[in-house]
Amino acid sequence: MDLEATKNLSESHTIGHYILKSKLAESSLSTVWKAENKITGGEVAVKQVYLSKLNKNLKNCLDCELNFLSSVNHPNIIRLLDVVEDECCMFLVLEFCSGGNLASYLRQHGRVQEKIAKRFTEQMGAGLKILQSHHIIHRDLKPENILLSGKESDVVLKIADFGLSRRVLPDNYVETVCGSPLYMAPEVLQFQRYDYKVDMWSVGVILFELLNGYPPFRGRTNFQVSVPLE
Repeated sequence: MDLEATKNLSESHTIGHYILKSKLAESSLSTVWKAENKITGGEVAVKQVYLSKLNKNLKNCLDCELNFLSSVNHPNIIRLLDVVEDECCMFLVLEFCSGGNLASYLRQHGRVQEKIAKRFTEQMGAGLKILQSHHIIHRDLKPENILLSGKESDVVLKIADFGLSRRVLPDNYVETVCGSPLYMAPEVLQFQRYDYKVDMWSVGVILFELLNGYPPFRGRTNFQVSVPLE
């Protein structure tokens, strides 16, 4: 994490028209803040990306994320509202989803009814259809990257966190191993080339988890994720 950038934020708490309120998530490459629009008073999420931490491939992923999100407006894709940049960071201003993510929903509810799992999967599929129409592979679909918006009785799922996304034209493939092992397709785990179908595998794993309350595989690394649960 860029300590100097974080120090500056702690002193000002303001980026452009947005007041940063509290941290929602944090990694070595980025921090997500809950923020407020100074003009409208509306809540937003701000993803602070540390540019100095990105290698060439990750910078390409960031470009892909910006280009894709700025060109779509779909209920099952997180909406990009604004972009602010300084000398060391880029700030992606996104719609705020008050329902948290699907991982926290699963921890709270456990396995869900089939009708709810069906509705959630249909929404993920609708979002995935938009990705495929733009030739985008997400490459890190998992419950933590599926956000929830709306009321409990009418939750809307939104695919988020396109930090590992990649644009791949039809009949082309990529080989970079990335993502979260529990949700990675076999061809990724086996260091083979792959295409958009790896996202479909991830949705299938999430569906299993919705119906059972736990994922179909055990392990934390790509070497450990090889034995189905009995």
